[in-house]
Amino acid sequence: MNKIIIATKNAGKLKEFKAFFGEYDITAYGLDELSQQFDDIEETGTTFEENAALKAETMVGHLQVPVLADDSGLEIDALQGRPGVYSARYAGEEKSDQANMDKVLEELKDVPKEERTARFVCVLAVSQPGKETFYARGHVEGTITEAPSGEHGFGYDPVFQPEGYDKTMAELKPEEKNQISHRKQAMVHLEKWLNDQAK
Repeated sequence: MNKIIIATKNAGKLKEFKAFFGEYDITAYGLDELSQQFDDIEETGTTFEENAALKAETMVGHLQVPVLADDSGLEIDALQGRPGVYSARYAGEEKSDQANMDKVLEELKDVPKEERTARFVCVLAVSQPGKETFYARGHVEGTITEAPSGEHGFGYDPVFQPEGYDKTMAELKPEEKNQISHRKQAMVHLEKWLNDQAK
């Protein structure tokens, strides 16, 4: 494998993956860098694995080269794992970070601190022509705060306090967050897989 398509239009995410794969002499390209443009793939899966595979396998069908796709979100124990795969559009299809946070805080308003446990989950799916899809899963445990705090990050970062920290994800410096994030944990598993492939 000397090239891989990253099924994202997110510049920050793409930069991270380009640097990661570059260490293995694999060139990574984002969807915006392809001459052919594709419509967004509808995420109809009920798990992070299904959604990530749906995106990766659909793109492999079009392109016939290895494709990596990811799906991630927040699971809150007191909400039976919600918002889960609906994290980005929990408060509606227009995907508002603020509205999503407000909805979660409203649903948890009577839940005591010790029962506000949650985790960020990230699943990476690597699909290759004629091969079985590989999955790498990472997560970071924490709790949901009672109010948003912090300017960094995005999504639910301002209300998620990782285990062992007295700050929210949005209060951590980006380099601190990147060391513990769910995507980082998933990439550790991906790294092991790439090393095994190279043997």
